[in-house]
Amino acid sequence: MMSEPTPPAWSRPGGPWASGTVTGVPPIEPPAPETPLEQPGEDAPRRRRRQMLLFGGIAGAIVAVGLTIILIVALSSGGDAFSGKASAPTDVRPPLAQMCPAPTTIPEDPSPAPAQPAPPAAGERTADEEAGISYEKFGAPWETWTTVWRAGTLEVPYKVGQHFVTEQYSGGTYHASILSAAVPAAENDAVTLNLECVGRQVAADVRAEYYPQPNTIEQLRDELTTLGGRPAYLSEFRLHFQSPGLRATAERSAVAVIDVGKPTAAVLYISIPNTHAQFEPVIAQVLASVRPL
Repeated sequence: MMSEPTPPAWSRPGGPWASGTVTGVPPIEPPAPETPLEQPGEDAPRRRRRQMLLFGGIAGAIVAVGLTIILIVALSSGGDAFSGKASAPTDVRPPLAQMCPAPTTIPEDPSPAPAQPAPPAAGERTADEEAGISYEKFGAPWETWTTVWRAGTLEVPYKVGQHFVTEQYSGGTYHASILSAAVPAAENDAVTLNLECVGRQVAADVRAEYYPQPNTIEQLRDELTTLGGRPAYLSEFRLHFQSPGLRATAERSAVAVIDVGKPTAAVLYISIPNTHAQFEPVIAQVLASVRPL
C-alpha cells in the first residue's frame, strides 16, 4: 500500500530575517515533492522491491480474472471454444443432388430424345401427379397401392401404383409391384439433372436395400433412353438370392428414373418374383406406356 507523505520538517530561518525585522521577506523555496512510492530515508533497492511487489500484485489479479473468463467461456461452449476450426456449413441439398451435381456444361451429344412427343396413351391409367408421369393400370390380381413406402438409404417415397401379395412368410409379406415416386435430384430450383448418375444411384439403392443380402445380379439393360418422350435412365436386372422361409429365389426388376423437367425426378420401380414369372411381360408394357403429365 502506498504510504502518506510525511510533512516537511523545516522552520522559518533565524538571523537577520527573524521576527521583528520588517525590511522585507526573502523568497522561500519549497522542498522538492517526494515520489509517491518513496518514504523519507528509503533507499533505492527497497523502493524497487516495493514497486515490484505492487506491480506483481496487480498483474497477478489481471491474470486471475482473465483465466476465470476463459474457464467460463470454455465450459459454456462444451470444451470446443478453442478448437481453432469453424464448423463446416451443413449441406442441405437432397442426397441425390449431393451425389450427382448437375453437369456444368451441356454435352454435344446429349441423351437420346425423340423427334416428336409420344402419342397419347389409351386405356386405364395410373396417374402420379407428384412424380409427373402416368402409366398403364392393370386388373386383378393387381390392386391399388394405398400406403407410403420409404425404401432404402435414399428413402424414395413410393405413394402411387399397384401391387399384389405373392406369398406370406416368416419375414412378412412378399409383393409384385408397380410403384412410382418423386425424388429430389437437383439443387434448389435447378431443373438440369445428371440423369445417368441419379439413375445409377437409385438402381444401386434398390439392389442393396430392397432385397435379401447377399444377392447376385444378372444385368439385362443399363442405359440412357427415352420414356414417353422424356429423357430417362433405365436399369433392368434379375437378382438371385436366398432368404429363410421365402419361396422366391429370384426377381426380375426394372428401375426407371425419368427427367420430367423439375427439380424432382420421377422414379418407376417394377418387380416380379420368380414364383409369378407369368407376369414378367408387365414390365415392358408399363415402360412402353409411360407418359408425362
